[in-house]
Amino acid sequence: MSLELTPSQALGLWHTVSLSQVRSEAHDLTLRQMAILLQIYLVPPPHTVRGLAATLNVTKPVITRALDTMGAMGLVDRVRDDRDRRNVIIKRTVAGALYLEKLGDVVIAEARQLPY
Repeated sequence: MSLELTPSQALGLWHTVSLSQVRSEAHDLTLRQMAILLQIYLVPPPHTVRGLAATLNVTKPVITRALDTMGAMGLVDRVRDDRDRRNVIIKRTVAGALYLEKLGDVVIAEARQLPY
């Protein structure tokens, strides 16, 4: 399926999906948390706090706070790197994968509703 959207349609889709997420029982993530979560799940691992901070151009404490929140939701997990105990490896979880799969389904469903 090839989908070409105008900027207005793209923003409308983002708006509709965002409203759907806020209205649902799903986790209500900030834009920063969503960007981190997508980075973890869409880019091949390994992921570290340091690496995520560099990729998103934010500080390590910013990443740590977001991971604390997402960890409490069960969307990610953290473990110390056995080779370098200073590094924290970010792990995917089943709950996080299911969350993003459902979100992807919402995006697809809403995109199919767009007028062409």
